[in-house]
Amino acid sequence: MSLIHATAIVDPAAELDSSVSVGPYTVIGPHVKVGAGTTIGPHCVIEGHTTIGRDNRIFQFNSLGAIPQDKKYAGEPCELIIGDRNTIREFCTFNIGSPGDLGKTILGNDNWIMAYVHLAHDCVVGDHTIFANNSQLAGHVHVGDWVILGGFTVAHQFVRIGAHAMTAMSSVLLADVPPFVMCQGQPAAARSMNFEGLRRRGWTPERISGVKAIHKALYREDLTLDAARQKIAELAVSRPETSPDVAMMLSFLEQLTPQRGIVR
Repeated sequence: MSLIHATAIVDPAAELDSSVSVGPYTVIGPHVKVGAGTTIGPHCVIEGHTTIGRDNRIFQFNSLGAIPQDKKYAGEPCELIIGDRNTIREFCTFNIGSPGDLGKTILGNDNWIMAYVHLAHDCVVGDHTIFANNSQLAGHVHVGDWVILGGFTVAHQFVRIGAHAMTAMSSVLLADVPPFVMCQGQPAAARSMNFEGLRRRGWTPERISGVKAIHKALYREDLTLDAARQKIAELAVSRPETSPDVAMMLSFLEQLTPQRGIVR
């Protein structure tokens, strides 16, 4: 039995694994590739140079792979790449990349994307994230692994959100959010670190204590950013269990730009 509904319109040039199911009235363009086990609900439009991996669940009324909302775009063959085992709920809009950056919009693996989420051109999202309803990313936003965005969070273009960070509902991100940071507000300000999230992921008390020390140096000791970096670097010597987390934080801080800075 065919897994493609009779009312769906799938271009003959599209490459769909034989196990892919497509719901009624969905339209799939010629440059689309879909991996095994993925289900696509009714009334979706999947177009552009879009590659979708294995075992994704794409619900009804999604627009994936449309051209970027960028006046400079002139028809270049940019891409949307979606990994494996993602859940994409209703009314999401993911655009392809733009030639002025990566040329790709990328969603990683094992992400939980709720309704009305927008991924603009050249966004890069890692693995194991949760985007609550109406989270909106402007162009060129980078999101690390295990990030949680509260409902109605909006991110300015070129903002970076570090791994394990979390935002409260209706947060407005005008600056970079370092790894582990919990933030809230309009514009968002740092409130704490995502300690409960780390506990749920099985982090040891010693490693979480190290993250608390990183937070203290960055936010609680009234240090300059350079001084905070130095104190964080010293933690890797005095507390070896913090080494991977120190390295991640320092790498993130080294990539700051004057235009964005970090949430304070």
